[in-house]
Amino acid sequence: MNNTSTRRSDRVRQDTSDGYGSGMTILIDPTAETEADLRPRSARLSSLDGATVGLLDISKARGNIFLDRIAQLLTARGATVRRYVKPTFARPAPPDLRARIAEECGAVIEALAD
Repeated sequence: MNNTSTRRSDRVRQDTSDGYGSGMTILIDPTAETEADLRPRSARLSSLDGATVGLLDISKARGNIFLDRIAQLLTARGATVRRYVKPTFARPAPPDLRARIAEECGAVIEALAD
């Protein structure tokens, strides 16, 4: 019998070797990287005039207030603004949302606020 049970996609493992389930809990950091991915930077927009800029609200408190002001400034400079919202700040944006933003926008600004 295996004395280690796996929970939450291998992020937490409970050692129950003493038979009572009160053994040590081992937390594994899911963000650890052995080597960072290298990706080229995207080219900057040559102008905001006529550009479509996505504003991504990550669902943290008051991020929408920050993005409201950014939207005003971008619109005043001739950009078209599209708004997006992540379901939760605790996880990366879902792949379908990221794909939609990439397809619809020439640039994106992500709001972080509290």
